[in-house]
Amino acid sequence: MRGIISYFIKYPVAGNLLMVLILIFGYFGSQQIKSTFFPQAESRVIEIRTYYPGASPEEIEEGIVTKIEDNLKGVSGIVEIKSTSSENQAVITVEGEKGYDVDYLLQDVKNAVDQISSFPSGMEPAIVFKQESRNFVISFALTGDVDLNTLKVEGRIVEDELRAIQGISKVSLAGFPDEEIEIALNESALESYNLTFEAVSLAVSSANIEITGGTIKAEREEFLIRARSKEYFANELENIIVKASSDGKIIRLKDIAEVKDIWSDNNPQRNYFNGKPSTTVTIQNTNDEDFLSISENVKKYIEEFNETHSTVQAMIIRDGSTTLVERIALLQNNGIIGFILVVVFLTLILNWRLAIWVALSIPVAFAGMFILGSTFGLTINVLSLFGMILVVGILVDDGIVISENIYQRWERGETPLQAAVNGTMEVLPAVTSAVLTTIIAFSTFYFLDGRLGDFGPDLAFVVISTLIFSLVEGALILPAHVGHSKALERKNKKNKVEKVAENGVMWMRDKLYMPILRFSLKNTAIALAIPIALMMITIGGIMGGQIKVTFFPFIEQDNVSVSVETAPGTRDYITLAVLNKIEAAAKVVNERYKAERADGLDVITNIEKVVGPSINKGQVNISFLGSEERNIPSYIISNAISDEVGQIPEAEKIAFGIATPFGKPVSVSLRSTNLADLEEAKKMLKEELNQISDIKDVVDNDQQGIKEVEIKLLDKGYMMGLNTVQVMRQIRQAFFGAEAQRLQRGIDEVKVWVRYAERERGNIQDLENFLIRTANGTDIPLKEVAEFKTERGIVGINHLNGKREIRVEADISNPDASVSSLQEDIKVSIMPKITSTYPSVSFTFEGQNKEAQKVGNSFAKVRWIILILLIAVIAFVFRSIPQAIVIFMLVPLGLIGVGWGHFIHDAQISLLSGFGIIALIGVMVNDSLVFVTAMNGYLKEGMLFRQALLEAGKSRFRPILLTTLTTVAGLAPLIFETSFQAQFLVPMAIAVAYGLLIATYTTLVVLPVMLAILNRLRVYFDWLWEGKRPLPRQVEPAIVEIKGEEEFREHNA
Repeated sequence: MRGIISYFIKYPVAGNLLMVLILIFGYFGSQQIKSTFFPQAESRVIEIRTYYPGASPEEIEEGIVTKIEDNLKGVSGIVEIKSTSSENQAVITVEGEKGYDVDYLLQDVKNAVDQISSFPSGMEPAIVFKQESRNFVISFALTGDVDLNTLKVEGRIVEDELRAIQGISKVSLAGFPDEEIEIALNESALESYNLTFEAVSLAVSSANIEITGGTIKAEREEFLIRARSKEYFANELENIIVKASSDGKIIRLKDIAEVKDIWSDNNPQRNYFNGKPSTTVTIQNTNDEDFLSISENVKKYIEEFNETHSTVQAMIIRDGSTTLVERIALLQNNGIIGFILVVVFLTLILNWRLAIWVALSIPVAFAGMFILGSTFGLTINVLSLFGMILVVGILVDDGIVISENIYQRWERGETPLQAAVNGTMEVLPAVTSAVLTTIIAFSTFYFLDGRLGDFGPDLAFVVISTLIFSLVEGALILPAHVGHSKALERKNKKNKVEKVAENGVMWMRDKLYMPILRFSLKNTAIALAIPIALMMITIGGIMGGQIKVTFFPFIEQDNVSVSVETAPGTRDYITLAVLNKIEAAAKVVNERYKAERADGLDVITNIEKVVGPSINKGQVNISFLGSEERNIPSYIISNAISDEVGQIPEAEKIAFGIATPFGKPVSVSLRSTNLADLEEAKKMLKEELNQISDIKDVVDNDQQGIKEVEIKLLDKGYMMGLNTVQVMRQIRQAFFGAEAQRLQRGIDEVKVWVRYAERERGNIQDLENFLIRTANGTDIPLKEVAEFKTERGIVGINHLNGKREIRVEADISNPDASVSSLQEDIKVSIMPKITSTYPSVSFTFEGQNKEAQKVGNSFAKVRWIILILLIAVIAFVFRSIPQAIVIFMLVPLGLIGVGWGHFIHDAQISLLSGFGIIALIGVMVNDSLVFVTAMNGYLKEGMLFRQALLEAGKSRFRPILLTTLTTVAGLAPLIFETSFQAQFLVPMAIAVAYGLLIATYTTLVVLPVMLAILNRLRVYFDWLWEGKRPLPRQVEPAIVEIKGEEEFREHNA
């Protein structure tokens, strides 16, 4: 290695050429990297959808879901099975294990479903598919003073035109129900013409066809025989002949029914944008498509569309690229400021020329990362940007250690080239091992489970690849630059500023640090008691709640979604009225904040209302002014709207929330086979949660369903030859409908329904008077052969891993509240009371808590391996396991700064802080390695142990101080950044910066103390073993190693 480094120093053109090549290829690599909001991750979720028209949730559960769940029990690679049985359909989601081939799992799941032969006869074939990984990009509304059909037609055109744009494939439309054709029969007409529903349905399906009848093979050519009588619109079906008699009497469909094109009742989807009917166009990107370019192309399309259309206009609802663009700008701005501050500190303490060469490692490392990133599929996303911001402050650490050591050796009298070679070789093992330990620490992300396991590898890749190239730059390029720099010319004199800075550092070292170090080495008990006491106080602060902890912190968003549910069966116009009240409340809040602004801008830019997917459900999506313009946190506006809305009697559930990939902050899954206990446990839990002030919007997924009329056949009915199946089939045909056929109208599949007109099925009396046809052809009112009972059913039945489940979820009203403390309070104070009252009920925490458990459990599997590897790397460098262990014993002390840094800034320790802690470990180990390397070097030069410790502290004070100052300087702009988007990143910066401030003390003071204690232990054990007390210097690994080398040489001489 010395020969390679010497070559690059002797011939600096080699280093310059390598640097230029890295920068050039890095630029081309950056142009190849795609962007997306969240990192690319292969979906591990398989979905099974089944449709059974007219079936109740209980029928779906019993006849379909339970059978599928039973068959899936033996399938390998499944982590969790969830299902929802609702009216007409079931949805079963299967989550696969991380690392298990999802395509094999998909095939196994399909086979398990196909093996079931006892599905109900009316069920449509099950659809089994793997969910595709997609990211939301942008959505916009098509709106104007036109009818819904016109909006749909325009939407279809827009959909096709967007898909024709290169790089856009995932376009979806919403805001309109499915199209259907209804043949609304008149009961009196059916009776007078002696017709049945089956006869009408059969007549339609038999007449409205397009079919071939073979070919005529003539002498010179062939003729195809075809009947073309298929029509696609209601008015074209009216003349279908339903019945004809020999006397010439013909009954057409229009004689007995009203045939019309309608919107489906089963899917009453309606969208409104700022009060007007609209169609919503949503664009997503796949792993192969670029996020930012899609957004730009769509916005350009919208601009062109509005220029060419007057009656229908396209209005952006939400643009997901805004957040990503703001994060990129944040990286650029803070990166530039941090870069300048790093150069300034390096200039003050070292030399401005050295500062520039050291700071050059940042663009070189990033260029190298782009080279590898373009090869291994990295994308620009919120997590990779997070990694870039995180690594800016620590990239120069290697360069600082190497350049400062070269500079120090030059100050001792070596020539520039000698100093470059010797200075680099002296610290290269320590620097290399420091980089390796950081790489090993960040490699943990590749073994984590849950959403963090999907997202974390991108962050880890950025950190690892930049550190690798910073090491390459520090070992091969930087020494050549420093060795040939004018900074190492004796004739150079420092200016006044540099002299003041240097004198300041020397004063700190000689007048402050060295007396503290001497005192600490004399009073080791006091020196260790201080950090231990601080650590205990910090732990107490965390346990007591003074230092707040959560899994995933509040992230500022530019929108809020309000979910609404009215009583099941409530008509859609009532649900819309509730949505209108929320919209009105939002407008009141907007006017209030608008009046307080000097610029008079609206803080709420648009409001989208959605009715659906069922008639009693809806959503209000409220978009805000950009976070940096409105200067009001989104949760404050959301709470103001909630207060303005107040209580709405018609609404059973109203929830204000912002979706996160980690789920709800509070989510409890209750499971039991005793349905009565399950229901009571749910009520008890909701009552307890509603009493907690920091919790809002407590909801569950166990709403009562629509009112059901239960029909029981009387003995009279059986005596007339009827049975329940026959009766219900006739009722179903009349009130639900018989599907005569399906027509393909463009890309829409249109169902043709034969049933009673709505006016003849509008109340219970219509059901009671409904004529049932008996086996002998006579008709009798239903009320004469059956009895009726009305009660509420259920909306849906949820299962988790085969058991019935009710999930209770809630949001936090104050983002500063500690979610971890709330969850612990629920676990310790509330759940034991519920489980003791209802022993049959079990519970688990879902949402964010479950994600935290996944991360914790997967980390527990690899933590000891990671720790052993970290210790092994350091032990390999020092050839001493005890020294490596001592270094890692210092790592927990960095949490002192992490904890109280968050306390000072009123921030929560969170997942994002954890990223910073891992980076902090790397810097702490780096500084410790440099210190121990220096001490071992001085011991080999012949110094006594105590003298070597003091001299190591004195010589390493400047580089360790520099790494601290430059790292803190690189992150300081982020810590004090006031923009809302920066608040997402502040916990990470706090963890590194404040942790490093404490780590500097522990490295310069506590580490020497622990090394001194370790030395005493060695002396005592050697004394006990040999019977002769050795000198402290003689038991150190560096000296023992020299003796071993001498003995080896003598033996081989």
